[in-house]
Amino acid sequence: MKPTQYSDKVLDHFRNPRNVGTLEGEDVGVGRIGNPVCGDLMEIYIRVKDNRIEDIKFKTFGCGSAIATASMVTELAKGKSIDEAMKITRQDVADQLDGLPPTKMHCSNLAADALHNAIENYLSRQQPKAKPAHEPQAAAEIAGYKEFLGKGVYEAIDDPSLFKDKRVIVIDGGQKSLETVLGLAEQTGRVILVTSSHEIPATPELKTRLERSDVKILRESELLEIRGTNEVEKVLIHDLDEDEEYELFVDAVVMV
Repeated sequence: MKPTQYSDKVLDHFRNPRNVGTLEGEDVGVGRIGNPVCGDLMEIYIRVKDNRIEDIKFKTFGCGSAIATASMVTELAKGKSIDEAMKITRQDVADQLDGLPPTKMHCSNLAADALHNAIENYLSRQQPKAKPAHEPQAAAEIAGYKEFLGKGVYEAIDDPSLFKDKRVIVIDGGQKSLETVLGLAEQTGRVILVTSSHEIPATPELKTRLERSDVKILRESELLEIRGTNEVEKVLIHDLDEDEEYELFVDAVVMV
């Protein structure tokens, strides 16, 4: 396709966009996304019933491709389950429009991203962050914590790349610690989350990301002691369910 050539389907959805408008209500999720380079802005609204997208609307400020892709994604997503809609990709949208000009493929094809954003917004509104079954563990409860602070114990992570390929234990302290876990998992495949809860106290979005990651989760557990010579070498874990203690070799302990 030439840089400025549009298919008949693109022109049709540009001239006669489907499902234009907004939605309101507790069962509505809103996704907003924009491309600062070309100035395209897009909003997708979804109404969900019985885990299916019952209705969907969009608003777009942008070029013909942005309008056409938003219109097409509403047709693709309507009636689908949440899981099915999350699988719709930018390429799916472009294929259904019989292609997009190369210059527009990455600039204005934002509809699938806005749809995913709307789904995540809906899920977060329906199930607010859960409260942990137990109070987050305090540093004062961990033997050796102050001794190894700055020697393998971290209370903030400024540069996750410093933990590349290291064995890292993160103590569950809420959403910030879970986001830290996911950031570290991009640097090393040896990240362990220790939580005193049976169910992870997180939003559905964070739970899904954790399930898809390589993070190992020690549920109903707590960190008893940090051990080593000059730096952190291992930790003592207490399995609250089995009431057993065991050691793990680690390079770092993170508590944020």
